[in-house]
Amino acid sequence: MAKEQFKTMIGGQALIEGIMMRGPEKDAIVVRGKEGIQVEVQPRKRRPKNSPLMWPLIRGAVTFFDAQVAGVKALMRSADLTPEENQEEESSKFDQWLEKKLGEKKFQSALVGIAVAMGLAMSVVLFFLLPMVIVSFFDTWIDQVLLLNLIEGLVRMVLFTGYMLLVSRMKEMKRVFAYHGAEHKTIRCYEAGLELTVENVRKQTRKHPRCGTSFLLVVMLLSILLFSVASSLLLALIPGLGAMRGSFLYRLIMILFKLLLLPVVVAFSYEINRWVGRHDNWFTRILTAPGLWFQNFTTYEPDDGMIEVGIEALQAVLPEEEGTDRW
Repeated sequence: MAKEQFKTMIGGQALIEGIMMRGPEKDAIVVRGKEGIQVEVQPRKRRPKNSPLMWPLIRGAVTFFDAQVAGVKALMRSADLTPEENQEEESSKFDQWLEKKLGEKKFQSALVGIAVAMGLAMSVVLFFLLPMVIVSFFDTWIDQVLLLNLIEGLVRMVLFTGYMLLVSRMKEMKRVFAYHGAEHKTIRCYEAGLELTVENVRKQTRKHPRCGTSFLLVVMLLSILLFSVASSLLLALIPGLGAMRGSFLYRLIMILFKLLLLPVVVAFSYEINRWVGRHDNWFTRILTAPGLWFQNFTTYEPDDGMIEVGIEALQAVLPEEEGTDRW
C-alpha cells in the first residue's frame, strides 16, 4: 500500500451492487446494473461554516442524522437501479393509497423517514436499551456505578460484535461488504496520490480509519465513560435517587437518563473521529486500531468490477478546484 499523501473529506457507503460517494460539492450513486455501470450525480447542499448547526458538539448529531437520511435514500435508489431477475413486485394497496394521497415525492420522503426512524430505533433498542435493561437488574448487588457501566458496556460490545459476525456471514451481505472494501480501497488510492486505476486500487488496504464502523465503535466505547460520569453526577446532585436503588422507578429513571445522553455521546464521538482523521501518529494509530480490526467483518476484498464502480463513484464527486476536498 502506498503512503497516504493527504486526507480527503470525501466518504462513501456501500449500496446494493454499488457505492455512494459524498464529496464537498456533489453526491454520486454508482451502480452496476444489467446495462453496465450507471452513474447518478446531484449537487450537495452544504450548510455555511458559520451556521449554528456546524458548531462543535452540535455538528456531530446533525451530520450523523444527515448521513442516515442520505444513506437510506441511496440504498433505495440502488435497489431501483438493480432489480432482481423476474422480480416484479407490485405495491401494496396501502402503499398505492398513501402514494395517491401524498403524491410521489412526499410518499418517497415518508418512506425514507420511516426507514431512518426504524433503523435508528432498532440500533438504540438492540445496542443501548437492551444492555441497560439487562444490567439494571444487577443494581441490587452492585452499588458501584462505574462497575455497572463497565458491565453494561461489555454486554453492549458482545451484542455489537455478535451482530456484526452474523451479518458478515449472510450471503446477501458479502457483496455489499465487498463494495464497502472497494470504496475504502479507492479512497486510499486517491489519498496516496496515485492514478485511479484498477491495478493501483487493488493494491490498497480495504480498511480505512475514518470508516463508519470505526465511528460506531467509538460511540460504543465512549458511552461507557460518559454514562459512568453522568450517572455519578446525577446521583450526587439528587441524593434521594440512590435510596431508590433496586426499584422499578430508579431503573426507569437511569435508563431514560442514559437514552437522553445518546446525542451527547454521538456528538463527542464525531469530534474524536474528526480529530483522529486529521492526524497520523502513534496515539491516533492506537485509537483507530480497534475500528480497523472491526472492519475485518464489515469489508471484503472486491473484484475488479467492484473496484471500477468505486473509481467511477470517486471521480464523479471530485471537486473542480483541486485540494478543496482536503480534510
